[in-house]
Amino acid sequence: MDRLPGTSTRWLAVALATVAVAVAFGAIGLPTAALFAALVVGIAYALTLAGRGPLELPKAAMTGAQALVGVALGTSVDADTLSAVGAHWLPVLLVTLGTLVISLAAGLALARVTGVDRPTASLGLVAGGASGIVAMADELGADGRLVAFMQYLRVLVVVLTAPVLAHLLLHPSGAGGGVSGPGSEGLAIDLLFTAGCAVAGLVLARAVRLTAGALLAPLVVAAALSISGLSGDAVVPDLVQQVAFALIGLQVGLRFTMATLREMGRLLPVTLLSIVGMIVACAGLAALLVPLAHVSYGDAYLATTPGGLYAVLAATADIGGNVTFVVAVQALRVFVMVLAAPPLVRLLARGTVRPQPPTP
Repeated sequence: MDRLPGTSTRWLAVALATVAVAVAFGAIGLPTAALFAALVVGIAYALTLAGRGPLELPKAAMTGAQALVGVALGTSVDADTLSAVGAHWLPVLLVTLGTLVISLAAGLALARVTGVDRPTASLGLVAGGASGIVAMADELGADGRLVAFMQYLRVLVVVLTAPVLAHLLLHPSGAGGGVSGPGSEGLAIDLLFTAGCAVAGLVLARAVRLTAGALLAPLVVAAALSISGLSGDAVVPDLVQQVAFALIGLQVGLRFTMATLREMGRLLPVTLLSIVGMIVACAGLAALLVPLAHVSYGDAYLATTPGGLYAVLAATADIGGNVTFVVAVQALRVFVMVLAAPPLVRLLARGTVRPQPPTP
């Protein structure tokens, strides 16, 4: 039987392919080229070669990538924009709750059309905290495999669409300021600052068990130093950022194997339609947020996308959007979704019987 080369060789081939595709995407002006390239390469590998030699991104690598993106975003936080977000907390909260309602409505519609039980359909389409939602699926009486499929399909669709739409909606001279370019402190100081914030944030995230803490805790540490002025001009070096974005893209892409797609094929069309409907509905919420929070529609759209936290924030930073506003709204959405999902799903599940999951 033919065998693929060793794991190290395959990872090297994936890395080289990612670099090549990223360069090509960058040449044609595609936003967030490293993330897009890694996503494309990861999906291509998963659909063609994973059956003979699967690759799985180590948990430590993904955690590190999230921490680096968090630090990069944290350095872009400014006190003036943070105050502006606080001044409009009510519309932001209302839009977040609106996103939760949209998610649950989409889940109920999916359950009615496909016959999937309500806990599985509702959790599968909750717009935020995919890893946390999947982790709690079995405890809430849902089919964990179907929940994982729908959650990561939602993430994939948002990852594919958000950067392109953001590029059309936002201008590179956006008010928020992107995360790019070396700081005036020098490469050594930049690297020391990046590593220090990442490690401190990960320690903090583990101590408080924060949802999406691998990204949010380093972001808070870097933002605090940035707002206080203690960070000086230190930033995350651009190459480090691009590697982090690429790891995030691979992590999403490599999850979608042919086996998963075959197993979930019956649900794919309806689930995709539901996800598109959620994106359109959330875009409508963004239109309401513009006059209430006094932000551009591009920033409001990125802030209200139904998921894809890491990719959306990376796209915002890459094209010069209002990073602070998007971070604040997206982080609030994750917290609300993960905290509110269990009691609401239990409420929706009353009087329903979960069907037996199909035999693999």
